[in-house]
Amino acid sequence: MVKMFPRILACGDSALSVELCDTIDEAVSERVIALAQNLADAPVNGVEELVPTYRSLMVFYDPETVRGHSLAMTLRLRLDALVVGANHVRRFHVPVVYGGTMGMDLQELADMKDLTVSQLIELHSSAEYRVFMIGFAPGFAYLGGLPEILHTPRLATPRQRIEASAIGIGGKQASINSVPGPSGWRFLGRTPLRLFDPARAEPFLLKAGDRVTFRPVSEDEAETLDRAIAAGRMTGEAVPQ
Repeated sequence: MVKMFPRILACGDSALSVELCDTIDEAVSERVIALAQNLADAPVNGVEELVPTYRSLMVFYDPETVRGHSLAMTLRLRLDALVVGANHVRRFHVPVVYGGTMGMDLQELADMKDLTVSQLIELHSSAEYRVFMIGFAPGFAYLGGLPEILHTPRLATPRQRIEASAIGIGGKQASINSVPGPSGWRFLGRTPLRLFDPARAEPFLLKAGDRVTFRPVSEDEAETLDRAIAAGRMTGEAVPQ
């Protein structure tokens, strides 16, 4: 049988995709993150950016500094020697006000699942989610760990604009919007936190491997957090627990 993975694929003349699997799996995600950390700790000359995804690592490089074939061989050597250790896990408690104008699907989703709104909120907020990747838009977080009962297909017709900080469900995944844009996901509410803020030293709040739990808050508490963030009294960064 031909061994399919890992495999390294050229993506144009300045990027390589290191694919570790063809399924979504937490252990695979850990290897992706470990490889990215390995390359960050011991940089390869010419590598410019690393983008971890569910099952692969995109490696952007300067072709005038390093050739793709040579880089691919280096990446294979790094993979062969890779040690996946116990990474320091950052945990974030994300405040969420459920319902309202940005939770437009909350009641309908509860009806679909034969749940009360309170039961749905309890299910959604009792799970611990893993950030599998940041992508699609700057800082957009794809979250695994959604309780199976809440798995829901995306809308057949996407809405044209969903605001930043909306809390969504799409298929088997949960999400936190980072910037306004179109979406076919179902939305339950919003968080005052900003996943993407170009004024911060670290513009992205979350990164692959982080753990997230949602904490229900009242509209009044959310508005207090909104004002604090707008006034610069807090950055919008959750404190790792």
